[in-house]
Amino acid sequence: MLSPVPRSLSQFRQFLRQGTLGRSVFLLLAAAMTLLLLVNVSTFILIQRTAAFNEQVDATWQLRRAARGVILNIKDAETAQRGYLLTGQSSFLLTYDQGRDAAPRMLEELKRLAGDDEIGQASAEALTRLSGDKFLEMSQIIEQVREGQTQAALEQVRSGRGKLLMDQLDAEITTLDTQLGGRLLSQTAQSEGSAVFTIIVNAVAGGLIVVLGVIIVVMIRRYLADMSEAQDRLDRVNAGLEDTVKARTAALTRANEEVQRFAYIVSHDLRSPLVNVMGYTAELEQVGKTIDKAITQAEQVRDVDKEVITAVREDLPEAVGFIRASTQKMDRLINAILKLSREGRRGLAPEQIDVGQMANAAADAIRHQLDETNTEFVVGEMTTFESDRLSIEQIVGNLIENAVKYSEPGKPNRIEVSGRDLAGGWVEFRIADNGRGIAPKDHERIFELFRRSGRQDRPGEGLGLAFVRNSVRRLGGSIDVESALGQGSTFVLKFPKRLILDEAGEI
Repeated sequence: MLSPVPRSLSQFRQFLRQGTLGRSVFLLLAAAMTLLLLVNVSTFILIQRTAAFNEQVDATWQLRRAARGVILNIKDAETAQRGYLLTGQSSFLLTYDQGRDAAPRMLEELKRLAGDDEIGQASAEALTRLSGDKFLEMSQIIEQVREGQTQAALEQVRSGRGKLLMDQLDAEITTLDTQLGGRLLSQTAQSEGSAVFTIIVNAVAGGLIVVLGVIIVVMIRRYLADMSEAQDRLDRVNAGLEDTVKARTAALTRANEEVQRFAYIVSHDLRSPLVNVMGYTAELEQVGKTIDKAITQAEQVRDVDKEVITAVREDLPEAVGFIRASTQKMDRLINAILKLSREGRRGLAPEQIDVGQMANAAADAIRHQLDETNTEFVVGEMTTFESDRLSIEQIVGNLIENAVKYSEPGKPNRIEVSGRDLAGGWVEFRIADNGRGIAPKDHERIFELFRRSGRQDRPGEGLGLAFVRNSVRRLGGSIDVESALGQGSTFVLKFPKRLILDEAGEI
């Protein structure tokens, strides 16, 4: 048998080999999706390139702006210095000091923006050197004015050294501005070219996708026309389908009743030879005792073959014990089958049910077991609903007995029953314990007939939870388990708030 994945691949290959409209639509959609994916990838790459170009343009602009800021700051300081020289007013010195203090910070920012750019680094170093010389020259003139050497200060200004430094600074800025301007033009052109190419790619791809979309729409319209025609034919074929369904449902109901009667009859027929086996087993056991008594008497007068003694006193009782255990197990299985058969035939009778009271009654019935296993029984938050009382009693009682049966010996145990209303007209009940737990791989197995999980150190035939699930489903509900080994188990039951039955007494 093929696993699901290879079987799906085989079906897919067969679908592609068929020349159907569905295959054509699928291939066109696949082509459109592939084209769209390629467009997205190429657009992403182009956008990344455009973003990189834009970052370069922005970095170049910031470098130009920082360089111009340096020269403007020096010129502001020079203007303030000359104002002080001409008027002697100390307010000009405040502007000068601000420019002098800001110069190192602005030069550091210029170096940072230059980064690994050789042109920017060279200009930053030249501007640092020239601005240092310029501020030193201006500081000397200001100091001379403060000391009253105004004439000497004017002579130093007239010497032209300060103008020469400013000319060098202007020349350096002009050179840097020219080089960066050329770079900006190149980078801007690259950015615009990348953006235009991105637009062209998207436009071409969009046009192709539109063409594919038009083709798909035309094919789908043809497909819908074919479907409409097929639907008309189907409506004509199904004109008498309702009567056919009713007839087959009635046949299925009769078959189900026949299966239940068959199970009941077979169970009774199996019990007849089983009773004979059990009776002859008792006679065989009695015969063994008689033979053993005879051998005991014979041993008093002569030697008896050891093989005979072993056969009578060991092998025969062991065989009888195996037969008796097997017949008892068969008897329990037959009783379980009869119970399932009877439950399937029993009509349901809806009534208002308090599961909390029902759980307390079930716990009182096995109070001695709770005490022996040191188990605390608690009924938490609870709700009521309408369902079949006998079925709910059997479900709740079975789950509580299981929780006690599979408790962990040697530690305090706890069983809690709780319930709540759910949206949509449903109720949920949880029966939780802190017992030995159930491995995740066995969560579904435990609900199967004659299947058990974990250590087989407790009596049982694997029928209880199968009966519970059958009863829960018959009431229109569901049952699940939440559990892990060593962490206890929680059985989650969900039922409709009201049990709606048909004329036959079924949901």
